[in-house]
Formats: sequence, C-alpha cells, structure tokens
Amino acid sequence: MPQTIPTTPQRAQDWQGGQKTDLGEQFRARKLNTPLDKITRNCAGKRSTTRTKRKRGRYIKALPSKGRIEDVAFDATLRAAAIHQRARRQQAEAQASDGGGPPAAPRPALYVRRADIHRKVRVRRAANLILFVVDASWSMAVAERMAATKGAIMSLLTDAYQRRDRVGLIVFQKNSATLVLPPTSSVELAQKALRDIPVGGKTPLSAGLTLSLHVTQREKRLHPEVMPLLIVLTDGAGNVSMSNLPPQVEAHRIANQIRDERIRSVVINMEHVAFDQGLARKLAENLNASCLSLRELRAEALYEAVKRELQ
Repeated sequence: MPQTIPTTPQRAQDWQGGQKTDLGEQFRARKLNTPLDKITRNCAGKRSTTRTKRKRGRYIKALPSKGRIEDVAFDATLRAAAIHQRARRQQAEAQASDGGGPPAAPRPALYVRRADIHRKVRVRRAANLILFVVDASWSMAVAERMAATKGAIMSLLTDAYQRRDRVGLIVFQKNSATLVLPPTSSVELAQKALRDIPVGGKTPLSAGLTLSLHVTQREKRLHPEVMPLLIVLTDGAGNVSMSNLPPQVEAHRIANQIRDERIRSVVINMEHVAFDQGLARKLAENLNASCLSLRELRAEALYEAVKRELQ
C-alpha cells in the first residue's frame, strides 16, 4: 500500500475517483554521463562518490586526527613523526641523563606523539536517490505534467539500472500526499505503480514536502551514503494546510526543514508565464534550490533537467 500523509483528520480516499493519466511518453534514454563518471566509468557500481566515516572505501588522503584515534593512516602518521625524530631523541637522552627516565629502558625506534597521528579520509561510490514530488491537483496542464514525469522516471530507471541509482515518486492532490512509487531501481515495479495515477482536487503542498522529507530521512538512515535529490514540480501555490497555519507559511517552514537537512532540491515551475506570481521561486528560495521553467514540458526535457542537476 502506498504511504500517505493526510492534511485533515479524516483520511481522504485520494486514490478513488479523479481523472487517470496514462503511463506517458517513453523514449530510449541516454546515459547520464556526469563529470564524476569520467573518474568512475571504468568501475562497476554507482555513479557518484561521497566521503564516508566507515572503515570501507578508497583511501584518498589523510588529515590530522584531532583526537579521533580511529582508522589511522600509518603512512601519514610516520611522515609527520619523522621530521621530529632528532629533537625527540635528544630530548629523551637529556631526560635519561638527568634522571628523568629509567636509563635501562629500551629506546623506541620511532618517537610518535599524539599530535602526529593522522586518520584516513575515504570515499565510496554512492547511489543517487531521485525523488519526484509532483503536484497532481487540477489544472489545465496536469495530465501533461504527469505524463512527462512518468516518462522521465522510466528513462532514469533504464539508465540507472547498472549504477544502482533509485527513483521514487510522491504525488500530492486533494487532501494528502502519497508515495506512489517507493524508491526503486526496478523498471517493472515502476511500470505497475505508474500506470494509473488519478489527478484533480486541491493543492496540499505542505503534505507533499513533509512526505518527501520523511522518505529522504528514512533512506539516509538505511543508506548513510545515499545522495538524495528532490525534483518538485509545482506552481508553488499550496492551498491546503496540515495545521492551523496558512498554507504558504506552512509549506515554507517545511521547505526550510528540508534545506536544513542539506537535501538537494530543484523546483520545476509549472505556472504559465502570463499568470506567474513568483510562488515557485519563493518556494525554491526556502529550499535553497534552483528554480527552472521548462519551455516545453516533455519527458526528455525533464530528464535532461535532472541530468544537469546530477552534475
């Protein structure tokens, strides 16, 4: 069952009734060759690299441990200690002759101090989580919006299969937001989940943002090195609240929480240029995200927008 966040005490049956949209345009996807691919394209596995605190991954450099005696970089530690050996040996001999230490004590081959210790900095290939958050409330272009989103998701999944990236979809409409497609790398599961999605009703923007925050937090707990990217398709005009706050104020507060979690985001402005009141741009500011307006909302254009954000 899809995960749902309602905006009212009653559990709205958001997936009953409404106008359904088809799976949408599909096309042969091009591979997402980002600059990071130039480093990793000859390796199996995941597209992006990220630092990890675990004792696994490729050792790329060393830093002073600053009291953290874990995953010691012995090569860097020995180099840091080596330049002080003459002075430390002389100091030890002086202390021994002055009675400052036992004369018969064996002298170490290398004098190492705590300040010399360096720790390893490692990187691992990390998967991207691309989470689409789509306004499915009623508008003249909603069917086009859903068709483009579905096509882009299928194309990204086709490309991401060997790289272990995952794609998910949250839809918000009427009085709630629903995780229609939990994060997956399965084309087959996505086809089943995306086949029929109803549209129409009000715009519970706050619920959509809240559910996206919950999903990304859960994914980061399960996969600490995952790199989430939210693609929010909306005009920014929320008109349903989960609390007593005005809808826009509530949505912006949740957007600030997403920003504070350092979750990458991009807003695709779905408002017609003749009626644009700047609400999508204001939402993007609160998310600390870029705000894009696609000249033509098609699956391939949306796919290319995501590709640029992954660079």
